[in-house]
Amino acid sequence: MNSTDTTLGTAGGGTDRRRWFALAIVMTAAFMDLVDVTIVNIAIPSIQREAGASFSQIQWITAGYALAFAAGLITGGRLGDIHGRKRIFLVGIGGFTVASALCGLAVNPEMLVASRFLQGGMAALMVPQVLSIVHATFPAHERGKVFGLFGAVVGLGAVSGPLLGALLTEWNLFGWEWRSIFLINLPVGVAGLILGSRFISESKAPRALKLDLVGVALVTLGLLMLLYPLIRGRELDWPVWGYVSMAGSLAVLAVLVAYEKRKAARDGSPLVELSLFRVKSFAAGIAVQTVFGVALGVFFLVWTLYMQFGLGWSPLKAGLTGVPFSIAVSVAAGMSVQKLVPRFGRRVLQAGALVMAAGVLLYIWESGHYGLAIEPWQMALPLVVMGVGMGLIVAPLTDAILSEVPREHAGSASGLINTVQQMGNALGLGLVSVVFFGTISDHLRPEQIGPAFADAFQNALGWVAAVLGAIFLLMFALPKRPAQHVEGEQAPVAAKEPALV
Repeated sequence: MNSTDTTLGTAGGGTDRRRWFALAIVMTAAFMDLVDVTIVNIAIPSIQREAGASFSQIQWITAGYALAFAAGLITGGRLGDIHGRKRIFLVGIGGFTVASALCGLAVNPEMLVASRFLQGGMAALMVPQVLSIVHATFPAHERGKVFGLFGAVVGLGAVSGPLLGALLTEWNLFGWEWRSIFLINLPVGVAGLILGSRFISESKAPRALKLDLVGVALVTLGLLMLLYPLIRGRELDWPVWGYVSMAGSLAVLAVLVAYEKRKAARDGSPLVELSLFRVKSFAAGIAVQTVFGVALGVFFLVWTLYMQFGLGWSPLKAGLTGVPFSIAVSVAAGMSVQKLVPRFGRRVLQAGALVMAAGVLLYIWESGHYGLAIEPWQMALPLVVMGVGMGLIVAPLTDAILSEVPREHAGSASGLINTVQQMGNALGLGLVSVVFFGTISDHLRPEQIGPAFADAFQNALGWVAAVLGAIFLLMFALPKRPAQHVEGEQAPVAAKEPALV
């Protein structure tokens, strides 16, 4: 977003009181999205049992949201610049609320999957407006405090999502079981819609980029051609058309690149600014972000399946087990940005990849050593090690990627960072069929389920550790000393959500 945005109404949203009311509303909406990403994983066994969803449908329930969110992020930000951030925010939060209701009232797994796609698309309209509204509403001297609050909301969402999902599932309010994790969004969304229309001031960008709907369609088509065979392939015994579709996704990517070049030459508003990839650190950083998203997409889904299906734990027990991980991520992230990166630079991120890989390998050993008798306190050490490693990566990674990007492209670059992270997450969720379910027999006796899921978990974590090793090597292309900040456009996209998958 350009700093010369036009705010329709009194600068700062009127009085101080109105300004802070607007902040509370957009922060609540951001929190609702963050929680909705994390809350679903913990309720997966309940959804599978009560709704009769297959494991491939479970993957779509999570990957569908990430895919729709990724495909629409940049377009959502541009719609806000063109038509007004308040207007698009209200459309997004209203649509997100309706989609949440459809998820909660789904009569079959197919309806739930479709509703999750819709929910992700509405989040792509809602979330990019949050930082843009903050940027347009608050003067420069107050933004540091506000962005600090936003960071706290992100951290709170990371911790509270799994716990809230576990509690709602355990309590089984009104006999709703898993449905309450979606229906709880209704009162929050309605309140945000009413209060947002009253307290948020409208703003637009004076020179907004045009939409690139063809680019969005090509990105979505290419990802679907890759993900659908990955997720359904095992169930369908890997048909030939699946391999053809995955190969065809590369052709769609080539068409996308050619189209984006023409789009940039024609009106200067492509979905993907290809010139950014001439910057070595940006190209490497985007690769790191994408591959990291893949690793996280794999880990968080198989972790839930392992604890609840393999070990037979309750949602609450599984949710509480993740608390040390979330705390470790938050603490390490704060230390990495404030103390470590200014002194040691890129080596902090590389150390993070190695530490996280060490935590993964320790988790594999513990899972094999303790077997199905493993307890949450025994998982605490590998989870804390993993959390520290992840915290060392996620907080400074964006600055490292952006440090050599020209100022005029900072907004486009930031939007692309968030988009590829979500795409990597969706791809990781799709790969669960291969690295996890691919090792599990279709016909298991009850006494075989636990050992089979434990073995599959260890296999999947082996792949995660290998990916983290690749990330370590890719990080050599990042600047040795990334800049602390890139001045210029505030990207019309959400803050990163690396831990919230």
